[in-house]
Amino acid sequence: MSDSKTINVTDANFKAEVLESDLPVLVDFWAEWCGPCRMIGPIVDEIALENEGVLKVCKVNVEDSPGITSEYGIMNIPAIKLFKNGEVVENTVGALPKAEIMAKITPHL
Repeated sequence: MSDSKTINVTDANFKAEVLESDLPVLVDFWAEWCGPCRMIGPIVDEIALENEGVLKVCKVNVEDSPGITSEYGIMNIPAIKLFKNGEVVENTVGALPKAEIMAKITPHL
């Protein structure tokens, strides 16, 4: 994943990377032990590469970041939230196909 355009975000840098971003930010909430999370990981990486410059893509490991996970009510993963101007504007839960994820986020880009 060295060529990935995704940014790993934690409780410590969430505000700076996500809430204060000038670009819309796609945040993938995931965990190492989550099979569906590992399935959509490459999809999230593709979205990051294909939308560089118009969309920032971050990943939050729910195990490492209990503060954000709790604050945004993440109960099931994978969960993807799209933030724009610091607000959640789109929300998905589960391993969705890339086309479905893009259909939800494209209107906000």
